[in-house]
Amino acid sequence: MYLPKHFEITDRAALHELLRRHPLATWATVGADGLPVVNHVPFRLDATRGEQGTLVGHVARANPVWRTPAPSVLAFRAADGYVSPNWYPAKREHGKVVPTWNYAVVHAHGTPRIVDDREGLLAIVSALTDEHEAAQPHPWAVGDAPADYVEQMLRAIVGIEIPVQRWEAKFKLSQNRGAADVAAVVAGLRQQAGDEQQPLAAWMQAHAPR
Repeated sequence: MYLPKHFEITDRAALHELLRRHPLATWATVGADGLPVVNHVPFRLDATRGEQGTLVGHVARANPVWRTPAPSVLAFRAADGYVSPNWYPAKREHGKVVPTWNYAVVHAHGTPRIVDDREGLLAIVSALTDEHEAAQPHPWAVGDAPADYVEQMLRAIVGIEIPVQRWEAKFKLSQNRGAADVAAVVAGLRQQAGDEQQPLAAWMQAHAPR
């Protein structure tokens, strides 16, 4: 990933926050034929396992991606959106401004390990479910489903564990511009119709230079 220093994020807590809030990964690897393969899979980060943490998820057994584990890149994306040059105070001062696109992404590099035993699979789906059900008024648990149905579902999936070898994080949130421009972009995003731009405004505010 092209990563200018002013957009590079090395704060591990910021990386982990993005993954917790946006767990759906674009998983890029290569198949048995050597051609690129891309899947979209939610992963849970277990920060206690391995020096860089371990990503844990599962795929359908019918999905061939698990049969030939290969070095992979998993991209996690948070908010993104268009930035109009009309928002910059500099536009009124000298006009030397252009549009851009702001976004926050994290890339995890690693090679998958396969989990194909019942207890391992049950642990994976239970932890993933518990994490995402925690905010529900009445959290659902894997044990709420009939036991024979759970067994049937477990037979239909394969667990994936990816020890992270390297992280890359790029938060392109106008850090290359002055504080007045950053504040103006946040205000411009806040004024947009609909809710699509509001998460980007929040990310920009949270990660603005102090």
